[in-house]
Amino acid sequence: MPDEVKPNVNEAPTHDAQLAADNIASGEEKAPTVDFDADYAAAQQFSVSEIDRTGEGSAAAQEATAPKQNVPKTEEVKTQAQPTGNPKDYADLAKEVGDSQTEGITNVSDDLVKKALEKGERKN
Repeated sequence: MPDEVKPNVNEAPTHDAQLAADNIASGEEKAPTVDFDADYAAAQQFSVSEIDRTGEGSAAAQEATAPKQNVPKTEEVKTQAQPTGNPKDYADLAKEVGDSQTEGITNVSDDLVKKALEKGERKN
């Protein structure tokens, strides 16, 4: 079922399109028709290559997408910290983290120091 193209002169993006729209509107040229169903069917024929219609297409796709290097399988390693119950272990860990030059850095402002001092005074 072909549809007739109805160009609008005011919406034509180029001068050539405006001229074509004028010619169609005046009857000098015949308006083109478009058969969407036939165009879609023709496009479906082009969307599948000849090699994909045979068994070779699947093999070619496998070869084209196969990895070039062998990647070893990953092994899952489980680690479990043994509880010691010794508070000194935690204190040593806290010192290590506190001495870090790159981790746990925060901006300390005067307001933050003032709040900390006020909290310290309340507990005494």
